[in-house]
Amino acid sequence: MIVIGFILAALLAGSMIYAVLTLCAAWRYLSVKTPAASSFPPITVMKPLSGLDEGLKDNLRSFFDQDYPEFEILLAVADGSDPAAAIAREIMKEFPGVASRLEIAGKSPTPNAKVFSLSRMFAKAQHDIVVMADSDTRVGRGFLRTIACEMSDNEVGLVTCPYRAVSGDSIWSRLEALGLNTEFLAGVLVARMLIGMDFALGPVIAVRRGLLDRIGGFGRLQNYLAEDFVMGNLVAASGHRVVLSAYRIEHRIGTQNFRANIEHRLRWARSTRRSRPLGYIGQVFTNPVPLAFLLLLTWPASYPFTLAALIFRAVAAGAMTAWVLKKPLPMSHWLLIPAQDVISSITWLSGFFGRTIKWRGRRYDVRPDGTFGVVETEASTA
Repeated sequence: MIVIGFILAALLAGSMIYAVLTLCAAWRYLSVKTPAASSFPPITVMKPLSGLDEGLKDNLRSFFDQDYPEFEILLAVADGSDPAAAIAREIMKEFPGVASRLEIAGKSPTPNAKVFSLSRMFAKAQHDIVVMADSDTRVGRGFLRTIACEMSDNEVGLVTCPYRAVSGDSIWSRLEALGLNTEFLAGVLVARMLIGMDFALGPVIAVRRGLLDRIGGFGRLQNYLAEDFVMGNLVAASGHRVVLSAYRIEHRIGTQNFRANIEHRLRWARSTRRSRPLGYIGQVFTNPVPLAFLLLLTWPASYPFTLAALIFRAVAAGAMTAWVLKKPLPMSHWLLIPAQDVISSITWLSGFFGRTIKWRGRRYDVRPDGTFGVVETEASTA
């Protein structure tokens, strides 16, 4: 028991050091000033759609209602009968002054249907700066202006946006949003500070069209589960800068039941383990609450140390939400942090085992190199 206690104490000490690093990383991120742009070049926005996300109308409307001189919006669905297509057409009629087009992409011949839809839109894109935005994202009117400013430096090849997760009504959705806003965001900022930006975040990415072609285009990304991460890797390896934008978007994760939430978490865990193996192991330091409770059970006299670890976790969480995201946590969410940390730790451990994931009614096999392929459809397992 003494050995276990020392191991837990060492891990908890690492968690406190990590909490300090998150504060430094937040300060480094916030200290960067957005450059001014001498011009605002035209931009293409590409949005792959599938099904009715909560708040889809408002999500799409926020991209059409931009304070920007010239931009076009391309949307894509796999099938014209997808209910998202009707919503897209409605919003397009609402903004007749915005150049827009709905593409019926068809069934994807490759595992990553999102990448296939993006490739179909990319072929029709008219402008050099291309913004890829998921259907569950929402922005303010100044979003494109910020992106243009950050890409005014020709050395910048890709800009990716941090996000504030907005939950739906379920407790599972609220817990995941809490984890994204306090744990995931902290990990992004710490990685940015320690090793630099050599990755991208999936919800919103802006990239130069010519550069994307030179690194292999969507054809090189089509078999990867974490195509966003790989795209950032390839851009950084090409010698261009990857920038974490000053613009924080909203990621509307919607209402999820327990099963859907766990499947989503496990998909993310198994993907991350293959995309960044060492970083995934380091996530042991990001959830100090379970470690603190285990240490207290093993070594009751350690309560001052465990209390200090909980305080460090609270300070780091507060910095992410109030300081970086400008959205302080309400008291009800503070009370959920222990539960979120426990679920996150269990999911993290589960990510070390197994290699299958479930995504949009299909089961996939995730390979060691991060590529993936269909194992079976939902119908075949019924």
